[in-house]
Amino acid sequence: MLSVKSYSREYIDACRARLDSQLAAYRAVASNRTTTTAVDEAFDVAFFNNLVLTLEVYFLHRMRGQEKKNGNPLNEVRVLAASMTTADDIMTSDPTINLDPAKSILGYAVGDRIALDEKQFVALSDAFFAEIETKFGPQLAP
Repeated sequence: MLSVKSYSREYIDACRARLDSQLAAYRAVASNRTTTTAVDEAFDVAFFNNLVLTLEVYFLHRMRGQEKKNGNPLNEVRVLAASMTTADDIMTSDPTINLDPAKSILGYAVGDRIALDEKQFVALSDAFFAEIETKFGPQLAP
C-alpha cells in the first residue's frame, strides 16, 4: 500500500468507535471484579498493550515524513508497537525518531517493560487521535 497523506472523517471516526467499543467491553468486565488478582493485572496489561498495536495498525501506512520524527504521540505509538512486537514488551529505541521519555505521553525509557493500564492507554490514544487529526485529518485531503 502507498503512504497515506490523509484519512477520511469516516475512517478516523470508525477507528475511534472500534476502540471505544473495546474499552467499553473491558470496563464492563472490570467493573464486576470484587478484587484485582495477578491474573486480572496480567490480562489488563495484555489487553491495553494489544490496543496500542491495534492503534498502530489502523494508521500503519501514514506518511512518515508528514508524521515527523520529533517524539510526537504518533512516533510514540510507532516505537511502542515495534518494541512490543520485536523485543517482548521491552522499550527499544528507533534511531530515526527523537523520542524523549520526559516529553512523551507514557514516559517509557529504553529498557523499560511496557505494561499499559487503562489510564495510560486512554491518555496515549487521545493524544494519538489528536495528532492524527492535525497531521492526517480529512482537511488535508486533495
